[in-house]
Amino acid sequence: MRSKKAYFAAGCFWGVEYHFEKLDGVIRAISGYMGGVTPNPSYKEVCTGLTGHLEVVCVEYDAEALPFESLVKHFFEIHDFTQTNGQGPDIGSQYLSAVFYNDEAEKKCVKEIIALLETKGFHVATMLISTHNTPFFEAEEYHQDYYFKHNKTPYCHTLRKIF
Repeated sequence: MRSKKAYFAAGCFWGVEYHFEKLDGVIRAISGYMGGVTPNPSYKEVCTGLTGHLEVVCVEYDAEALPFESLVKHFFEIHDFTQTNGQGPDIGSQYLSAVFYNDEAEKKCVKEIIALLETKGFHVATMLISTHNTPFFEAEEYHQDYYFKHNKTPYCHTLRKIF
């Protein structure tokens, strides 16, 4: 097994975490924050939109069993990557769509998938952001495995096959 981490922002992290945890090859998915200026922000601070953070899920996965490309395709199939101001009913900068890439190979992979989506007629609003100097801050414990703990399913994330 070769463990790697990938970082995805697709609106409320509860639904993103829920869908990634269902994939074979995913070791765990952790809700958190990335991309802002406040060190170790709280949920309350991120919700103001003033910290610059996005709600992000860190996906730890077995790279030998699950290629990064498969994670990216799944990411695009579980949210509305065309929405520019949030995700579903969740409006605000903390809910924007983004992939935080670790290296040039990941960036290239995401760009190729975006180009494929555009050939299918989609206007992709997803941002690409380097993880360099962009730490991941784990969200508070009550956000982890939210839907599992509350025996619910996501309200603004559904799986729709595109690829």
